[in-house]
Amino acid sequence: MNLVITVLEITSPVFLLAAIGFVWVKLGFEYRVEFVTRLAMTLSVPCLVFVALMRTEITPEALARLSLASLLAYAVAGLLSAGLVWAVRLPSRTFLAPLIFGNTGNLGLPLALFAFGDNGLGLAVVVFAVMAVMSFTVGIWMVAGGGDWTRALKEPLVSATLLGALFLWQGWETPVFLTRSLELVGQMAIPMMLITLGVAVARLHPAGLKRAFVLSAVKVVLCLIAGVGAGVLLELDDTALAVLVVQLATPVAVTSYLLAEKFGADSAEVAGLVVASTLMSMISLPLILGYLL
Repeated sequence: MNLVITVLEITSPVFLLAAIGFVWVKLGFEYRVEFVTRLAMTLSVPCLVFVALMRTEITPEALARLSLASLLAYAVAGLLSAGLVWAVRLPSRTFLAPLIFGNTGNLGLPLALFAFGDNGLGLAVVVFAVMAVMSFTVGIWMVAGGGDWTRALKEPLVSATLLGALFLWQGWETPVFLTRSLELVGQMAIPMMLITLGVAVARLHPAGLKRAFVLSAVKVVLCLIAGVGAGVLLELDDTALAVLVVQLATPVAVTSYLLAEKFGADSAEVAGLVVASTLMSMISLPLILGYLL
């Protein structure tokens, strides 16, 4: 019973904040997703990433190991997902990237913070940064059939990650006044991303929900295999392994829908995956956390 209460205490705030965004839109109130997303990804999330890395107690060796494990896990998830897409003859431009890349920002970061504290957030930031770079490069290539591989280098998130890793490696810290300012800006990120997730889900027009639920369930299994396999192979400690697994198991991100719409893939099918996997995560993520805690 105590474990159930603990898991609910971790997951309930995440889904309640998303529900606020969902209800906000259904009540007819204005919410500019493009502005909030740009504010989050350009300013708030980079500040969150930088401060989390600077303050985390992870050693440089453990940081390198987790980064390598994240790369390996996403590579394995990619191979497994590609095999699935080929086996059932689904269009890869529509389905492949969503099956690989989860919502590590909107859901993964807050879950890691609530479940494992500041140390867990620092670890989750590493996984999130790896995913973001791969999404901006390989992910766009999958959806568009090509892409600018230098785009990731221009993202503030990448610069914040590299700078945070440098401060962690050297043991540097910014002045107190600057750290507090960056921390305040970064604290906007998690509630903004969760509310925006609810808003985006409320505005989607999904298609093929029956298939989407089946694929969402398969995605969870494949990503769990990839996360656990990579973490065990590279001998991550218990907390790092748990964070990696949770990040891999997050549902399809709304950004997958936006990319599909932008590059001409079947955005309605991707919207179905976003809705189905997000609803399914209300059951799967608590179960995964209950096992890991």
